Amino acid sequence: MEAGNGTEETPLPLVLSRFQLSEEYGFLLPCPLAELPAPYGPWMEIAHDLPQLIASHQLRSRVHQMPQLSTQHLQGHEELHLAHLVLSFITMGYVWQEGEEGTVKVLPRNLAVPFWEVSQALGLPPILSHADFVLANWRRKNPNGPLEIENLDTIISLPGGQSLQGFILVTLLVEKAAVPGIKAIVQAIHAILQLDEETLHNALQELAEAIRDMGKALQRMHDYVDPTVFYTVIRIFLSGWKDNPAMPDGLIYEGVCEQPMAFSGGSAAQSTVLHAFDELLGIRHSQESTAFLHRMRDYMPTPHRAFVEELHRAPSLKQHVLSSGDARLCAAFNRCVSALADFRSHHITIVTKYISVAAAKAKAERAEPGNRAGPSTGKPPSALESKGTGGSHIFSFLKSVRDTTREGMISA
Repeated sequence: MEAGNGTEETPLPLVLSRFQLSEEYGFLLPCPLAELPAPYGPWMEIAHDLPQLIASHQLRSRVHQMPQLSTQHLQGHEELHLAHLVLSFITMGYVWQEGEEGTVKVLPRNLAVPFWEVSQALGLPPILSHADFVLANWRRKNPNGPLEIENLDTIISLPGGQSLQGFILVTLLVEKAAVPGIKAIVQAIHAILQLDEETLHNALQELAEAIRDMGKALQRMHDYVDPTVFYTVIRIFLSGWKDNPAMPDGLIYEGVCEQPMAFSGGSAAQSTVLHAFDELLGIRHSQESTAFLHRMRDYMPTPHRAFVEELHRAPSLKQHVLSSGDARLCAAFNRCVSALADFRSHHITIVTKYISVAAAKAKAERAEPGNRAGPSTGKPPSALESKGTGGSHIFSFLKSVRDTTREGMISA
């Protein structure tokens, strides 16, 4: 967030609903649709059977038999989000069905064209992103029950069974835990504009608590996701075709463009939450990390990206706290920054367990004779061993971002 130049203010009050954000669900899509209208039955039929179709190596032939459907019957952003979710999952299964050694160069027209059209309508890229995988991929088992993991299910799945479901739903709970922090951002901006230090102090306390709660939610990954399943089965289906040695030329979207296109895979860096917190707290990352994070904003729903950009234009919280000389405000600000750095440390611990340690274990097992090929039989992807599915050099990136976060504290 830049310090204001005196002439620049947020043009309208910062209201969550302007950015398709909800007081109850934050960046999550509230109560996503689970079924598309009847004409899209062929998509839904394949999508609901993806793990079996991939395991039996039949998905590609099923896609080739799929009719070419027009997207003109899709109405409203809920139907578009479900269509994007369905088509992105089918696409990931199609591309990675045979593992990283059996990739394709062309996404067939009957999948590529509607996926491109839906993506254009939503302002999302034609690949699986955090917005599909987590934000739009949940439902309550009991519609009147709580938003707790025991009462939650995914709408569409991929190979990985309970671990995949756990990975999606724990990430969803992190997003849910962030909601009071998102509301605190709005309160903080209003408090700065109104010079209301008491409200600002309360908002910063709320924000720090929300970030700590996100860390607690993230810890549940250990309970619900098996590292071996994540690394050897799930991870390849989240991988993209940009900065990926397994698909160096990208992917041709038949009927859309004759040249191949490259898109990054799913990444936690596509979650708008941490971008919003960084902007509010004035966190400045390295040039390389900032370039990657800004590229990940292209994978967010357009209104969420606009929210982050609005925060960037708002008056500087850090400058306000510094110029106030208020020790209480300064301590509250630092608690937010410290909580955010701690959250990023928790994330590094998770990534170490689920990628680095799991990769070493898989490498040792790969050296043993008699291993079979293909993702559904547990041959792990090796092309991205030191990278995240979004294409970043994962440990140097995560540690750099964590360290620059901590440097954002105000020294006494």
